[in-house]
Amino acid sequence: MWRDLAPIGRDATTTGYRRYAWTGADTDCRAWFRAQAETRGLTYEVDRNGNQWAWFGDPAAGDAVVTGSHLDSVPDGGAFDGPLGVVSSFAALDELRARGAKPAKPLAIVNFGDEEGARFGLACVGSRLTAGQLTVDQAHTLRDADGISLPQAMERAGYDPDAIGQDTERLARIGAFVELHVEQGRALADTGDAVGVASAIWPHGRWRFDFHGEANHAGTTRLEDRRDPMLTYANTVLAARKKARLAGALATFGKVSVEPNGVNAIASLVRGWLDSRAADEKTLAAVVEEVERAAVERGARDGVEVRVTRESFTPVVEFAHDLRDRLSGLLGGVPVLPTGAGHDAGILSASVPTAMLFVRNPTGVSHSPAETAGEDDCLAGVAALAQVLEGLACH
Repeated sequence: MWRDLAPIGRDATTTGYRRYAWTGADTDCRAWFRAQAETRGLTYEVDRNGNQWAWFGDPAAGDAVVTGSHLDSVPDGGAFDGPLGVVSSFAALDELRARGAKPAKPLAIVNFGDEEGARFGLACVGSRLTAGQLTVDQAHTLRDADGISLPQAMERAGYDPDAIGQDTERLARIGAFVELHVEQGRALADTGDAVGVASAIWPHGRWRFDFHGEANHAGTTRLEDRRDPMLTYANTVLAARKKARLAGALATFGKVSVEPNGVNAIASLVRGWLDSRAADEKTLAAVVEEVERAAVERGARDGVEVRVTRESFTPVVEFAHDLRDRLSGLLGGVPVLPTGAGHDAGILSASVPTAMLFVRNPTGVSHSPAETAGEDDCLAGVAALAQVLEGLACH
């Protein structure tokens, strides 16, 4: 399975992955998922929001145990973020069937669409729509860098954008959702454990900072006459790092666009996107407020107007304690640890009991082609997931 999936969407130059929602690479990933389901004789379906499902047992029976993750990527992302969870889910089901396990509840594997938000700027679109955390009207306003709307992209890929929306009936059929994921950090590398259980997801969000200045000639405009938004932006990037460090939080400007984007032109507009995360919502709010204040103060000095728009926000997620503790017990007391990364399991946690398993990442690098996990650790993850699914569905 890993060998078949690995080439899809991989850039030959960067060796990273570009599996963006509703593109050709995404279509190929979806075809791979469907083939895996049909090869195993599983009931395959696509829900109203484009999420893919593979069922072992009656989908309508209720109290289902669901596992899975996503197959899309960030720009030039790694091979493991998302796909490891999907591949491991099929492998864990294979292990259960090889043992002759007889689930008393339906089992399902899911591939949630557009988890990374690389194309339309909002993470976890598929699970947010399903859980009602993204309205139809909000979804219809999402556009990519080329101005293509989410409904247009879905329609071009052969899906019905008029069908999207909250799916309470489907969520009511789920008794528990367990997502396996490569660890996006190095806590397990430090403890020496191959597998861990998630305790919580830090609150996090995305804010767009618009720095409005004045376009002018780079070779004829005196420094003192300039209204250069690039200066304000640069100062804000440095301020974000400082404010986050002082608060024990995280703040990153990882995406920027410039107009008119000419080498010999002073910019008229710099637009930067801030990703910020913290252990609690109060700290997160304070960090973002401090970054915005620093931007406005510097903008006043530079003659630049600063506007800040919150594009997304996910509050702290405490995974269901009873389910979390049960997983830890089934796996012999493996480490329980928090994460700063968002996941579909975090979105669904408001609707159904959810939990996560992490597989050791020896370098801690993620969202990069350097992201990795050892084969033995991946197999340990499959064994752990199989044990968890058996404990939840067969007893």
